[in-house]
Amino acid sequence: MTNAASAMDRRYLAVWMPFLPAERLRRSANPSRPERSSASAGPDDAALVLTEKTRGALRLAAIDRRAFALGLSPGLALADARARLPDLVAVEHDPAADRAFLGRLADTCDRYTPLVALDEPNGLVLDITGCAHLFGGEKTLRTDLHARIEGIGLTVRSAIAGTPEAARTNARFGAAAIVPPGGEADAARPLPVAALEAGAEATLALTRAGLKTIGDLVDRPSELLSARFGEALTTRLARLIGREDRRIAPRRAPPPYLVERRFAEPIGREEDMLATLSLLAGRVGLLLEQRGEGGRRFEASFFRTDGAVRRIAVEAGRPLREAPALQRLFRERIDALADPIDPGFGFDLIRLAVVHAEPFATVQASLDGHEQADEDTAALIDRLAARFGRAGVLRFASLNSHVPERSEAFVPALDAGPAWPRPGDLPPLERPLQIFDPPQAVETLAEVPDGPPITFRWRRATHQIAHAEGPERIAAEWWRDGPAAFTRDYYRVEDSEGRRFWIYRDGLYGREAEHPRWFLHGLFA
Repeated sequence: MTNAASAMDRRYLAVWMPFLPAERLRRSANPSRPERSSASAGPDDAALVLTEKTRGALRLAAIDRRAFALGLSPGLALADARARLPDLVAVEHDPAADRAFLGRLADTCDRYTPLVALDEPNGLVLDITGCAHLFGGEKTLRTDLHARIEGIGLTVRSAIAGTPEAARTNARFGAAAIVPPGGEADAARPLPVAALEAGAEATLALTRAGLKTIGDLVDRPSELLSARFGEALTTRLARLIGREDRRIAPRRAPPPYLVERRFAEPIGREEDMLATLSLLAGRVGLLLEQRGEGGRRFEASFFRTDGAVRRIAVEAGRPLREAPALQRLFRERIDALADPIDPGFGFDLIRLAVVHAEPFATVQASLDGHEQADEDTAALIDRLAARFGRAGVLRFASLNSHVPERSEAFVPALDAGPAWPRPGDLPPLERPLQIFDPPQAVETLAEVPDGPPITFRWRRATHQIAHAEGPERIAAEWWRDGPAAFTRDYYRVEDSEGRRFWIYRDGLYGREAEHPRWFLHGLFA
């Protein structure tokens, strides 16, 4: 929560598309558009409505411009709407498709600012603080955004103000397209109390009390409004007139580093795209070097002139800031794409962002050359992961569990973790490298019930035990398996032919089980 002075320092652009569901459907039904839909939007001159079942009846969930001009509104029963307009075209509402389409529109708006929030079901809010001068001012930025959205067949209204609520309300109810800093209260005064969007009951109560405009509420003491209508209404009012700035929650977290290149003439060749990425990689590398950091995750965004956005991400197993290495990763990733990048009519903006950065530690070379070998291995892992994906290159990792089958697992090799041990650094094997999951039951014969077996039968073969080491006692994880889980006694045994096995007795004899069972858990090479 901020005061009015700090709220004036920020600027927000609210975008409202009142007929988005219907216009999306008409757009997808047009064969000249890239999106297709099996649902028919009907003739272009017929009113179109989208319906959903509410309280046991079909009602209008969304309408198009023609239906609005003819007096229809969302919430009206479909039967009543057909009584007014017999030639009405009704299609089932698809909220998921609307959300996906709104997300693509938000991607298009990323070209103006990285801080874009969804205002569902048919709006967006952009934090354009410090961005407008890149487009020639707020008026030019707003005009360019309108041209792009209207160019794909959508009706759009927008407004710029010092708080998200002020911008949103002026886009939907007001006449001011750009509210000057500090002018939020003056722009809101003539608006109806319905602009607060406080609910039908609160709006009706305000109207009956003679408070019909926002100006009527501003002239009343906030304590009286809170006592009569609740603090939620006064909070809405304070944000609407610019006294509080709630800020927005962007759909994508802003990256710590971001560089971009805009083109007066769109580009479409892969060579030009890679050359631009190389240039941007050099620029972001200098920024990382100035702060002593390196990037672990990078994302390249390609903005097409028709509004489509394609994003490609690469990861590194250690902090990276060298432009040639980063360019190789992107080249590997682009070459491995199952769906190649389609430039369409060309890209007019390419952006490179460092999504995750870490302190960069300079490695000092030693005489044995191990550091260089580690660097080469890390570079190889990065290139393989760029081509096959992070889940395609795995390594072993120790987990926080003393139960053998839970103590190790495969994890992506790009994840941070302890360095792989070299062959000379490995201790003598106390456990097999590979284990059975689940363990395999065996039949045993022992001299004493709580001692190691002298023979066991596995897979129809009997093994005479010549040597046995143990036991290694491992308690159960009662917080996972419950209090009835048994303790295990593990033995490393070797049969008369020199084969070595890892077996255990499940349960303590006489205390946890009368006749404990034996299992083979692994084989030593």
